[in-house]
Amino acid sequence: MAETLTEKVAAFSRRPSRFLSVTSAEVFLAELLRELRDDRASDTIKVRLLSPLHEHPALLCCSAAVGEETALELMSVFAQCPAKSLQFRCHLLLALTSVLVCSSCVDSRSQASQDFLDLLLKLAQDLHGDGCLRTTACDCLREMEACSPGLLAQRLESLASLRLKETSRLHQAYAGLHTLVLRNSIYQLARESGATADHLKALLGVGSSVSWEAEQSPPPLNRDDSTVLSSLVLCSSVPTLHTGPDCKELRSILSSLLEDSYLLTPVCQAALLHRLVEVVAMVPGVLPSIFRAQLLRLLGTSEVCLFHCTLLMKRVFTDSLFSAEDEAFTLKRLVVLSQHPLMTTPEKLFYMDCILHFPENRPIGSDDIEESLPVLLTPRLASPLLPSILSDSATMLARFNLLCLVYLEEGDEGEGLVFLYEHLCSLLRVVENGSSREVTVTFFRAAFLFLRHFSDVEQYSSCFTEKLCALYNRHAHLAPNLINLANQTVERLPESTWGVGLLQAVQEVITQAPFSCLNKQDLRWHLMVLARVAKEADIAQHSTLHFLSSTLLSLGGDWRLGNALLAVCRQLLIHPTLDSLLIRLADLLQHLFCSYGDTDIQDHARLYYSLLTTLSGEKLAGVLAQGVRDAGSRVKPRSLSCIMAESEGLTSALTIHQTEGPVFRLVSKRASEPRQSEEALPGPTESLTGLQSYRAQFSDSSFTSEVCLHYQLAHVDDAASTRFQQLFSIRLHCSLTDQNYEELSDISVPCLFSGRPPPEVTLRLKPRRPFPTKLCISGIFTTEDGLSWHTVLPDVQVTFQQLFSPLPTPSPWNNSASLSLFEELWEEICVKSGGDSDCTVSLFCCQMEPAELKTLVENNFAAYLIRCEDRVEDRVLVFLPPRSHVLMKIRPEEDAVHFSIATDDWHLLPHVNSLLTALTCSQEVR
Repeated sequence: MAETLTEKVAAFSRRPSRFLSVTSAEVFLAELLRELRDDRASDTIKVRLLSPLHEHPALLCCSAAVGEETALELMSVFAQCPAKSLQFRCHLLLALTSVLVCSSCVDSRSQASQDFLDLLLKLAQDLHGDGCLRTTACDCLREMEACSPGLLAQRLESLASLRLKETSRLHQAYAGLHTLVLRNSIYQLARESGATADHLKALLGVGSSVSWEAEQSPPPLNRDDSTVLSSLVLCSSVPTLHTGPDCKELRSILSSLLEDSYLLTPVCQAALLHRLVEVVAMVPGVLPSIFRAQLLRLLGTSEVCLFHCTLLMKRVFTDSLFSAEDEAFTLKRLVVLSQHPLMTTPEKLFYMDCILHFPENRPIGSDDIEESLPVLLTPRLASPLLPSILSDSATMLARFNLLCLVYLEEGDEGEGLVFLYEHLCSLLRVVENGSSREVTVTFFRAAFLFLRHFSDVEQYSSCFTEKLCALYNRHAHLAPNLINLANQTVERLPESTWGVGLLQAVQEVITQAPFSCLNKQDLRWHLMVLARVAKEADIAQHSTLHFLSSTLLSLGGDWRLGNALLAVCRQLLIHPTLDSLLIRLADLLQHLFCSYGDTDIQDHARLYYSLLTTLSGEKLAGVLAQGVRDAGSRVKPRSLSCIMAESEGLTSALTIHQTEGPVFRLVSKRASEPRQSEEALPGPTESLTGLQSYRAQFSDSSFTSEVCLHYQLAHVDDAASTRFQQLFSIRLHCSLTDQNYEELSDISVPCLFSGRPPPEVTLRLKPRRPFPTKLCISGIFTTEDGLSWHTVLPDVQVTFQQLFSPLPTPSPWNNSASLSLFEELWEEICVKSGGDSDCTVSLFCCQMEPAELKTLVENNFAAYLIRCEDRVEDRVLVFLPPRSHVLMKIRPEEDAVHFSIATDDWHLLPHVNSLLTALTCSQEVR
């Protein structure tokens, strides 16, 4: 039963919603509680059974009543659990806490939560109890107090006593609990109107004339208050407890906590100081100078969490705690830590961010969201943070941004700005000479930072535009980066014209370049840039239109380039200067739909031409803007004319839609018997040996070496919906994942109908090296309603055995000639192996019966066998395009079957070994 329930717990943890759809939460919870009471189950299994209550208590205890009942059951199990089951008892306490908190029993102060609270306090106060159990009890108390602030307000005095009595390592847990309860209690008291110093004394357990009974205490806080308490000092208004100067009891407690804080770990010290800062912020009667002794130690710390807490103190108390000397020292220390060699990169970035958000004693503005520099940070002080191209990208960008702000604040356009510009130019030269993607992205980010602050400095901005144009002229593939830089400057710097100026300059570079140096890949990037340039109303488009007309003949019938050209035309159709472009644009579109080599491009060009010659400028812009409008908007667009009203679906016709999943896939056909090569080259002559005659065909220009893989194009099982039952004009594009094969041409399939035999598709691979590979395939097709769709097919895996080809022997060759060729190849490989040649020999052995060996050879190597008379051994000769060979002599010996392998490309040997291992293992299984 325990094993079955453990399997259920594992299934629940994997998919809780799916598990509970089969069975109810009540039944599953009852099984868990029943098994937890079983004495026969081990503690390890019981701990595992508690995991659903740890991870998903709200799903199993969906109401307060169920949560309270479950908690009572778990407390009963805890009472009956033997003391030696320490691990199980600790997990029980954690499960009880999760159940009570998530079922809102703690918020409502239910009886079960009160009983559990008493149990936890009893365990925490047991100074002779086990340390692990007491620590767990403290953690549970802290969690309950954090989720329901004020829960332990009446136990504050006893918690303080516990902290003072504890001398072991548990002192840290008690200190954290005591500080949390103190902060929450004072917050609760500060929110009450009329609270005085006497109420504070009563809260702290000091004699007072004011009664402080549970029924007279302030109402409990809710979950919203717990959210506020997570960042109290960052709130716009902090509640204040007006007690006057009579707060010596609270000061005594705070001093005691601060004196003991050095015993805690850095993380716990930071949490304790954070809460004590909040306490002092709420009680004006306690001066911030109480932290002065701690401040001397914190200013010299190298712990990130403690330094962060120090800056929090500075933000809250400013010059009430920090002198001018302290402020200057803190800033200098931030600069030192930001470039200290022993600091990690995340730590350096943290310290630089602290400089940009440094809390000043005399802040000029109250907005601390935007990055700004402290007044004390001068160029001389920031000089150690000069960026370097040898630094990592994040550090360099952070330093570059900081120095930009420094020189901008100083109004310094001298050496500082010169250095930043030279650093940017150094990055540009690295990118220009070829760099990684990370360095390229870093350069463009640094460029944006520079322009963000200094785009109005004409001396540098115009020169930088020229350098970017020269960079693009050499590396057109940086077009997306260049467009993004222009977009960001136009969007973020609306008062600057630099982004539009860059686009206009790049337009000139593209349109004035000689066409003789233009290739298709660069043309694709050029068209992308020109489409972006055409969006700017202030840039004339005559040169763009001339460039399109001049390059039209070089496009051929490429679908992708045609679409890129249509994207530029689409932007020109809605350009404000369309009237001056009308005739030449119409001629261009007319040439496209009459002469372009792709039907889809012709159809779209014809539509654009019809719209251009039929509609006015306003109507044309309205039609083409339909694709930009929110598809989910229920507001009916204003109809511009009857043509517009009848053509509201034009956007769908102009857009290639993306399918949610694959619509069809390539299914491998059953491999037929490999046929001999069809090359009809002359047979061996007397002047040439068999090997020489065989190799002579490779130098012949008519010899082609490729691998043909045959597939069927079939619907995916769950994709043959009504929309995709009939597909037309399917165009498949294959992308390679490595450099071992030549690029594959696109494949056209006329149609694919559900219910009809699937069409056959042949992939013709031209290997550079015959290694296994994976093909990424996508397809574009048209549905019956005329819409165009793009889908991504499942990847096609090309195995090593699929690359096997029969020997391309010249005709006519008989078996004896093939056998002679085998012997000559084998001898040549054996002679050349071991030197600088790629030839190598190897041996593969396995245990196999004669009948199994015969079956393996006939099923996998029958087409490649070289028949010999003695039949003592099988000889296999496999040709792997373009010019590689694998030879095998398969001989059964007394101890094992020996596969002697020879190949003229040692890189193939691991694939051969993997294939033989797979074949022999599958043979053994059968």
